[in-house]
Amino acid sequence: MQRSDFRLFHRLRVRWAEVDMQKIVFNAHYLMYIDTAMSDYWRALGLPYESSMHALGGEMYVKKATVEYHASARLDDTLEVGLKCARIGNSSCLFQAGIFSGDRLLISAELVYVFADPATQTSRPVPPALRAIFDGFEAGHDMAEVKTGDWNTLGRDAGRVRTDVFVREQGIPAEIEADALDISARHAVLYNRLGMPIAAGRLLQPEPGVGRIGRIGRMAVDRSVRGGRWGRQLLDALVGAAKARGDTEVQLHAQRAAEGFYRRAGFTVVGRPYEEAGIAHIAMAQRL
Repeated sequence: MQRSDFRLFHRLRVRWAEVDMQKIVFNAHYLMYIDTAMSDYWRALGLPYESSMHALGGEMYVKKATVEYHASARLDDTLEVGLKCARIGNSSCLFQAGIFSGDRLLISAELVYVFADPATQTSRPVPPALRAIFDGFEAGHDMAEVKTGDWNTLGRDAGRVRTDVFVREQGIPAEIEADALDISARHAVLYNRLGMPIAAGRLLQPEPGVGRIGRIGRMAVDRSVRGGRWGRQLLDALVGAAKARGDTEVQLHAQRAAEGFYRRAGFTVVGRPYEEAGIAHIAMAQRL
């Protein structure tokens, strides 16, 4: 087993609470590291676990876990946990994991998951859609697709994502979140391979008399899949739509917590911090 066997890695740093008196990681924690990497795996698939399992009509249960110890991890080591779906049977899936310190393999493991009825915990065949998602990810395929269009076409799905993020999660009043600008805006919605919307945003029409300046807003990503680069894929699609219609600049009002995300995407700060709907914001822009 080597690093090149894996497409997905979860990085972590060994904490004090995870080591024994010799400052070596207690053996049971390696399974916890792998389980944490599994959460990243679902994010990389673009699948919010709870709603996806509901749509698929089952749950994934661990049937067997085998761990082989090659070397020890120690306090403050930076580890990378590689994880992949190696084989899919009728109702079971075999996942292989490798825990690395640099290129050195410390731990190898195999976990057998069974797809089953959540009420009776009796096995069911792995749904074809889930089988195709696992196979596609391991083959290097894209796990989500951006669709752009008007509010009549995408409004229901965009509104669903935005309501979950802005209204339910952040506590912004619904009457502030939705406005009349949605009707004339260009919308983008990111769909996973189950056809579920997992991110949304909009591009407003340029204001008269201010040149070809577009404004991106209402950027929202489903909480359970954040960190999977879905926000960047969505943002790139909106910037691309602005370029395609001839805009020379795009602007946005970023929540301060997301300022680093927009900086990495090429945006720069153009104004002073301010508060909107009780949340700190900053104006940012990018020349096209």
